[in-house]
Amino acid sequence: MWAILAFGSALFAGLTSILAKVGIDGVNSNLATALRTVVVLAMAWGMVFITGAQSGLGEISKRSWLFLILSGLATGASWLCYYKALQMGEASKVVPIDKLSVVITLILAFVFLHEQATWRSVVGCVLIGAGTLFMVL
Repeated sequence: MWAILAFGSALFAGLTSILAKVGIDGVNSNLATALRTVVVLAMAWGMVFITGAQSGLGEISKRSWLFLILSGLATGASWLCYYKALQMGEASKVVPIDKLSVVITLILAFVFLHEQATWRSVVGCVLIGAGTLFMVL
C-alpha cells in the first residue's frame, strides 16, 4: 500500500508543479505560496476531522512537537524557494533540481538516522544526481 501512496504522491507533486507554474503567472511568489498553504492547511485539517484523528493532539510529545515544527519551517522555506524558482525559471529545469531532495534525504538518512546505505541506494543517488545535471545543462 505504501508504494501506491508513494506513486500517488509523485503524481500529485508533478501536477502541483504544472498547476503552480500556470497559476503563479503575474502573482507574487510569496503570496502564491501563502494561498497554496491555506488550501493545504484546510485539506489537512479536513482529513484530521474526517478520520477522527484530532483526539490524538494531547498525546503528542514535546520532542515530536519540536521536530514537527522544525519540519514545518523547512517545508515553508522549501515552498518559498520553490515558488520563486518556478516563477523565475522553466518548470522543466526547476523541478529536476528540486527533486535532488531525494539525494539529500538519503544522505541525511544515512548520517543522522543511521539507515543502511546499500549499493543500490548509492548508485541510485549518483544516477539521480547525474540525471538532474543532464536535464538542466
